[in-house]
Amino acid sequence: MLHLKKSAMAALAVGLLASTSAMAQQRTLTYYADYDPIPLAAMEELIAEFEAANPDIDVVLQNFDHEGYKTAIRNFLTTDAPDLANWYAGNRMAPFVNSGQFMDVSDVWAEHGLYDSLGSAAASMTIDGKQWGIPYTYYQWGIYYNKDAYAAAGVDVPSTWEEFVANCEAFDAAGIDCLTTGTSALWPGAGIFDYMNLRTNGYEYHMALTSGEVAWTDQGVRDTFANWAQIQPYITENHAALDWQDAAALLVQGKAANYVMGNFAVGVFKEGGMTNDNLGFMPFPTINPDVARAEEAPTDTIHIPAGATNVEDAKTFLAFIASADAQTKLNAAIGQLPINSGSTVGDDPFIQAGFELLSSTEGGIAQFFDRDAPAEMAKIGMEGFQEFMVLPENLDDILERLEQARQRIYN
Repeated sequence: MLHLKKSAMAALAVGLLASTSAMAQQRTLTYYADYDPIPLAAMEELIAEFEAANPDIDVVLQNFDHEGYKTAIRNFLTTDAPDLANWYAGNRMAPFVNSGQFMDVSDVWAEHGLYDSLGSAAASMTIDGKQWGIPYTYYQWGIYYNKDAYAAAGVDVPSTWEEFVANCEAFDAAGIDCLTTGTSALWPGAGIFDYMNLRTNGYEYHMALTSGEVAWTDQGVRDTFANWAQIQPYITENHAALDWQDAAALLVQGKAANYVMGNFAVGVFKEGGMTNDNLGFMPFPTINPDVARAEEAPTDTIHIPAGATNVEDAKTFLAFIASADAQTKLNAAIGQLPINSGSTVGDDPFIQAGFELLSSTEGGIAQFFDRDAPAEMAKIGMEGFQEFMVLPENLDDILERLEQARQRIYN
């Protein structure tokens, strides 16, 4: 009996020693993020999958609320950097890249063929010819439309700007707003401006404008507003007093035909009573055929801070998150779009349309005006867009005010 006890104790000791040894060999990967509850649960499942495939890596995720994270990231990148950190693509990541606080991960892109599989978002992840993080989700913007309103006006879905403008005249004759929006919170008007500028001048020009390199009095900007002026009379007249959900109700009721909006609005349209039978989606129509098609798709990203201590494991995790399988699972859970072109999406027609739209985009992915421009410039710009839609005759004053702001803010 004593012999058995000693044997059991010896076995237990060996087991504890092995367990302790395994724990000692396990490396910690710290990850700071700002997920809402549903994306957080989806990411935790992916982390568990990653850890199962990499038992020597322990991922420790610390989650912040969105607003708190905006402040926290500026502190922890300087004082106590994690190995991984959430952020956003485009000009929103530029300050951290330019200050040397995000690490160049071009080697991850090259080693795992990401220039092809994540090609649609490559431009928005690139500064100085290098890639600075991994995009894992985005969602499309475009034009959502009421098929019944189109039937009532007797017009077809347009593919060119000329057709869209001609339709506006037909909608007006039928007593239907051609384009609705609600700009009481300003940002919906920025979506219209972004597409007008992307279709008039292209992605590179648009990004140069939002980064302060182009004057607001430049002819390209004036061309954008000249095109916008063609449809200004057909936009819902009291949009400045409406929030975006109020404008959504006008589309639902057939009082408006088109709405420039992000895919998150589909739920609101359907809660109002629309179905796949009378709700449609189309890309913003071509204005300048010589400009490559760029799209608006706010993109969430993961980066390796320059102060990371476990860089190699961080790169392994980035490659995992960039994979088609991981992006399929994550985005299925959160109802958004995977960026990896090898991913799959469900049978929701608007998700399918967005995946096809963004996966085939050659002209670049813009992030949205209030992400691509500094906060102060974004606010002044969006106030100007709203004013233009109400009082287009004020354009010269608006552009001069924006130009004065540009000269002050970007210095």
